[in-house]
Amino acid sequence: MKLNEAITHRIFQYIKDRNITVNKLATMSLLTQSTLNNIVNNHTKDIKLLTIIRICDGLQISLSEFFDDDIFFNIDVDY
Repeated sequence: MKLNEAITHRIFQYIKDRNITVNKLATMSLLTQSTLNNIVNNHTKDIKLLTIIRICDGLQISLSEFFDDDIFFNIDVDY
């Protein structure tokens, strides 16, 4: 799995667990709806760290908590 796919998967886990929409998360994260939609629809290959930090802030979790999942252990890195 590629990193952007793993990030998308993790975002959807939080959306499902908290029973919120992608649009609600965008609002909570101070991101535009289009930015978050591009991420979750895999239209963004390189997701900026600042964007992930904003998502974490919106979810009120730490960056380490976001990445603390087995899905990130076997990432395909394609430069």
